[in-house]
Amino acid sequence: MKETNCVYPENLSIALLHYPVLNKRGDIVSSALTNLDLHDIARTARTYGVNCFYVVIPIREQKVLAEKIIEHWTSGYGGTYNESRREAIKLIRIEETIEDVLAHIHRTRGCYPKTVVTTARTEKGKIGYDKFQRLLQDGSSWVLLFGTGWGLSREFIDSADYRLEPIIGNDDYNHLSVRCASAIILDRVLSKQR
Repeated sequence: MKETNCVYPENLSIALLHYPVLNKRGDIVSSALTNLDLHDIARTARTYGVNCFYVVIPIREQKVLAEKIIEHWTSGYGGTYNESRREAIKLIRIEETIEDVLAHIHRTRGCYPKTVVTTARTEKGKIGYDKFQRLLQDGSSWVLLFGTGWGLSREFIDSADYRLEPIIGNDDYNHLSVRCASAIILDRVLSKQR
């Protein structure tokens, strides 16, 4: 992937992790790439001014597929057909591990980012959206981490600098797609209409 795929005007990146995530039984697995996740999360990221959208995929075949999708919408026919889609998809950078994401941010921003994980699980010790918005004002680099499948592994969540409070709906159903969850969270944290 070309180094020019990301722009760096702001201090917040996001990452969609396909590993280490849980399956329905609670096993740590690598989940499959979803084309819609790339398109929809990139469009949300572009709308809210996120500087880079990392997609963490450890499986080679899945990485190749993601790169083909990105190429189609940035330098292929899709890029000429839909300029606004091209602009959003350019934010995507494919990496194999979260360590690669952190190293890339370090190389491009000059410091390692602070990590904030998202989860639908309710538990103590999470920060609210307002607090995260205030933390972003400190000028540090930040990366907001989203999990696919049935969410990020417990060990991964525990290793983050911060855990963001979950999205709570009107009843006890709590199984949003990562596309929807990322849009809601980015709106709550970055919207100018607060």
